[in-house]
Amino acid sequence: MRAEPDLSARQPRRGGAARLERAVLALAAGHGRVVAHRERSWASITFAGTRHTLRLVFDTPEAIEGGEALIAALPDHEFALPARLVAEATVSAVDHVLEPAPQLTVTCELLLLEDG
Repeated sequence: MRAEPDLSARQPRRGGAARLERAVLALAAGHGRVVAHRERSWASITFAGTRHTLRLVFDTPEAIEGGEALIAALPDHEFALPARLVAEATVSAVDHVLEPAPQLTVTCELLLLEDG
């Protein structure tokens, strides 16, 4: 079994990545926390942008409700991010455990295109 990296010392993001994290957490009514955020360049013949993978953890009853709201809202949500268009937003994994304490982990994939 692979050990999970220690993400407790994760550095806060700045700029567009931080705005994306705040926008995704807003869909969860401000609950939860981003424990991992991977960003990589993406391009097609006509578009350029970035693909983001976010892993979020919700570990209180209120936060878990927010995570469930995020799961329901993310695919159809229209984001308002400066100079970016969210072309695709999906929930790629959900892990809900009850023991030793309730926790919901959600992994999201978002494709942001440069707008303009």
